[in-house]
Amino acid sequence: MPGKEILLNYYLQQEFDFPLDNYFAVLGPCHAEEVAQEKLSYLTFSGNDIVIASEIASHFTTPYISTIVNHDILGVQYAAVLKNIYALGAGIAHGLDYGDNFLSVYIANAADEMAGFLKKFGVEHITVGEHDSEEDPITHRKTPNYAASVYLGDLLVTCYSLYSRNRSFGALIGKGKSVETIIKETNMVAEGYNATKCIYNINKSVDAAIPIAETVYKILWENVKPQEGFKRIEQVLV
Repeated sequence: MPGKEILLNYYLQQEFDFPLDNYFAVLGPCHAEEVAQEKLSYLTFSGNDIVIASEIASHFTTPYISTIVNHDILGVQYAAVLKNIYALGAGIAHGLDYGDNFLSVYIANAADEMAGFLKKFGVEHITVGEHDSEEDPITHRKTPNYAASVYLGDLLVTCYSLYSRNRSFGALIGKGKSVETIIKETNMVAEGYNATKCIYNINKSVDAAIPIAETVYKILWENVKPQEGFKRIEQVLV
């Protein structure tokens, strides 16, 4: 939360003594525009109580909405915050006229950076290709790997989709617009804008290696020029 620099569940716990076991989060990867068009979309429901999370998810399942359930309640929320930051960066790169080749490497490194940050919180299931057990003999589905959907999938769609407010906001930054001008002219505030500051400050105690997210923060909050910032990012991409 802006100004609080804590996840919503912590705010509810502090202000209203709301227990984490009663808290559930709904994540993507999902853009509302495509849900409205009844295009196949995915929602992730996360909570400490998998039974209740599954029950909640069942009320949202339709022929065009597939639901996924997990218990990494802190991980999915931090991932949702981080993917917006990286999408802002993807938009800035687009505004600076970087191409798809660069963007693919940028997003791959952003995913790696995100995983490193999440591991600091003990988040599980964030390595693509790793599963707890073999596939179910009846459904032939593997055990969930959240890296393939709520983490990596949400990151990809937010960075690439033209529906993404964060990507659109970043593109205008890359083209030379100031934050103040964008807000005034478009009446748009992307979630990633405040998130960059929150994560930057949170990471002072977490001490994860997040040079991409930190550079996006400095472009938006410390007046680092986008061109200069992305020259720095070029140097950390592997």
